[in-house]
Amino acid sequence: MRVSQLFGETLRHPPAETDIASHQLLLQAGYVRQLATGIFSYLPLAWRAVRKIEQILREEMNAIGGQELNLPVVHPAELWQRSGRWETIDETMVRFRDRRGHPMLLAMTHEEVVAQLAASEIRSYRQLPQLVYQIQTKFRDEPRARGGLIRVREFLMKDSYSLDKDEAGLQKQYIAHYNAYFRIGARVGLSLLAVGSDVGMMGGKLAHEFMYLTDIGEDTLVVCEQCGYAANQEVATFRKVRANTDPPRPLERVATPGTTTIESLAAYLGIPTSSTAKAVFFMGTFPPTEGESAEGGFVQKLVVALVRGDMETNQTLVKNSTHAIALRPAHPEEILEAGMVPGYASPVGIPPGKALVIADDLLVEETNLVAGANEEGYHLRNVCCGRDFQPDIVANIAQAGEGALCIRCGAPLALKRGVEVGNIFQLGTRYSIALQAFYTDEDGNQKPIVMGSYGIGVGRLLACVAEAYRDEKGLMWPISVAPYALNLIGLCRTPENIAKTESLYAALQQAEVETLYDDREVSPGVKFADADLRGMPLQIVISERSLQQGGVELRRRDGTVKEIVPLADAPTLARQQVDAMQAALRNTADAAPKWPTEEQP
Repeated sequence: MRVSQLFGETLRHPPAETDIASHQLLLQAGYVRQLATGIFSYLPLAWRAVRKIEQILREEMNAIGGQELNLPVVHPAELWQRSGRWETIDETMVRFRDRRGHPMLLAMTHEEVVAQLAASEIRSYRQLPQLVYQIQTKFRDEPRARGGLIRVREFLMKDSYSLDKDEAGLQKQYIAHYNAYFRIGARVGLSLLAVGSDVGMMGGKLAHEFMYLTDIGEDTLVVCEQCGYAANQEVATFRKVRANTDPPRPLERVATPGTTTIESLAAYLGIPTSSTAKAVFFMGTFPPTEGESAEGGFVQKLVVALVRGDMETNQTLVKNSTHAIALRPAHPEEILEAGMVPGYASPVGIPPGKALVIADDLLVEETNLVAGANEEGYHLRNVCCGRDFQPDIVANIAQAGEGALCIRCGAPLALKRGVEVGNIFQLGTRYSIALQAFYTDEDGNQKPIVMGSYGIGVGRLLACVAEAYRDEKGLMWPISVAPYALNLIGLCRTPENIAKTESLYAALQQAEVETLYDDREVSPGVKFADADLRGMPLQIVISERSLQQGGVELRRRDGTVKEIVPLADAPTLARQQVDAMQAALRNTADAAPKWPTEEQP
């Protein structure tokens, strides 16, 4: 491709509204353009890079038995109503009606469609296992689109779906995807970290996220450097140690004016925060139980989450443990309506049924804690769970923080930031039962197909590579993702040497070195700046000066190679550089992490 014909200009300065380097560089180098919030056009250079990533995805999915298909992006509401997700997913899912008045949606994911297809196509255990995948555009009306391609509304995703006759088959396909995702990361030049995660709206019993560690990441990860334990903070567990072991003492009301926070309370009484009970209030949305009246099909309940005062409440764990469809922070008037006083609140003395009380499993063991008296300016000493109040639910709801003890080995945990580029879920039979996807087993019995779901965000993967491979001059693509392997920078002025440049361009193509040829009549400085900004792995500079020195200048964008080579040898040497870079990535992929055999799902 000649730069003079390339669609997409470089920008001298990054747009002011960008906040991370990869977003700035993809815009500045002419890779993407924003159409609306969270919606981007991929220009030719970016689209070539996307196609390279897609090819890697196809090769790795095919290698574990995948068959590619293509599924609709518009779904009838009926499928999602049958699975229960039509009612439980918030406005991030775009719903609309077609001209006939039928409720429809724009797909965020395709579990329902795959289950419906399995119901129509699979009859016998002899047809299992199956693995199907697609690379498809999806839409999610993300309320916090940011970071360029990191968090968008319209996105390109590889999603695959496994269909098995039993849990053992699902486990095998889950592990195959786990290993394949590490290979995919290595092949695009990224070192990924697999962490345990929440199943979220997907459901199921087990999930992992594949994270690229970076300070721009929106997810907080809990990692043990000693034993390798890693989980998203949303679901991370840690080793808990009791701080209060004295025998229970009588309840005592004590004046605590102006102490509406745990820190101010502990300072006023001269006690550690671990001797207090922290109450956090949510308003939860729940499906109605038998006999409950439900406005709009759901019931709103106040949820009181209790943890020890030196800990934080994990909202995801609270949501999962209470089986709430959604949680939001409770308003002061909602707390007052339940008979509790914000800043001095606790479930002590509250009549049953006023709130759903969930206590952390460690708090249940602690004795003689200080908790709210539900009276302005007063707290209660020596509160004991079980004696002074009875929680409706006891569960692990405390959030793992920096320095907490590893659940496996007891070493201090560290917090890291990461961007999720992929995820894998063991769905089980949720969707197959809902969509009547059954098969006949060896004994003639009807059984539900066991499903798994596995996704990778293509645009997000591209953005993470751009974030990882850059310097102060611009992008530095790994060879597997680069739109072109080589940027040919022609600086010759005489007709004779321009002809040599044209011949070199043709020879590079003949040697199967994908080449972006800067043939523009602009200054050398502009050509060098644009070449560094666009970030192709190799550069060849041909000029009157280089020809006088014996040939052309061959450079690696990362600075590891810079030499004058004979003009006639340049295509062969460039091909060797390309092969060496590709081989290095293949070797990294072959050595990528694999599922730890001692840690079965």
